[in-house]
Amino acid sequence: MSLLLAMTSWHVEDWRARFQALLPEMPIVVLGEPFDRRAVHYVASWKHPAGSLTGLPNLAAIFSLGAGVDFLFADDKLPAAPIARVVDPDLTARMSEYVVLHCLMYLRQQHRYDRQQAQALWEDDRSQPAAGAIRVGIMGLGELGQDAARKLRVMGFDVAGWSRSPKALDGLPSFSGEDGMKAFLARTDILVSLLPLTPETRGLINSELLSGLARDGRLGGPFLINAGRGGLQVEADILAALDAGTLKGATLDVFETEPLPSDSPLWLHPAVTVTPHNAAMSEPEAIAGLIAAQVRRLEAGEPLQNVVDPARGY
Repeated sequence: MSLLLAMTSWHVEDWRARFQALLPEMPIVVLGEPFDRRAVHYVASWKHPAGSLTGLPNLAAIFSLGAGVDFLFADDKLPAAPIARVVDPDLTARMSEYVVLHCLMYLRQQHRYDRQQAQALWEDDRSQPAAGAIRVGIMGLGELGQDAARKLRVMGFDVAGWSRSPKALDGLPSFSGEDGMKAFLARTDILVSLLPLTPETRGLINSELLSGLARDGRLGGPFLINAGRGGLQVEADILAALDAGTLKGATLDVFETEPLPSDSPLWLHPAVTVTPHNAAMSEPEAIAGLIAAQVRRLEAGEPLQNVVDPARGY
């Protein structure tokens, strides 16, 4: 049996070396090179060409090499094997760092002071609301959202969460489904999106959603942080909301098209912070180690962990 590496735009030989060191008894084969398709029991994929995983009769599991799995479901010929996503404590910690950083930037008005510094402008206005006066709403209450919520609460923020289905989390006010969205948005000064991309969530961050955010908060208007998936947002609607004052600022780590085109108005908009999809970068060695451990579990007859529900897309 063998492990097939099916990826584009990554250094495949580096990945082959990592997996070979972790699974020395197992042949590591690469898409695009000759290999016995009947021998492939496992696939590690990142944006493989659509249809390239057909004809693997003994496939037992597909592993995503990234946190997201939406690229897998974009392949309408994807085999019906179980899919496992990466749940990496290091990635989770890095995402929480990003979320806490940018919530604090908005809380402490750092963007405003950056603009003042560029103008050599000293304004003697030192009013700062406390974190407890700021309501943060997290869309997506998986591993990433729950960890970010815990750490924001340590900083003192008033945190609530929203998910597609109800979740009972210790001490965290939670909303769910379409019925809970309106109330969730109405109590949110900083909206943090950590949702997966599914047919139901594509384009969710649009003018209708943004118009439902709180207008009575201590920050003078609502802010958006999207570190989930670029397909969640309608960038034209975000720009329109910023220009209309419906939204006061936005921090975007993900985009409809990546890399973000050089002519995108998001680059130069004074109320937008752009980061290059690096909010949470897992170490390749950590990802390879997690997948190798999953392979060994399956080989020992133990159940696969972090299995994706195809009906939900995550």
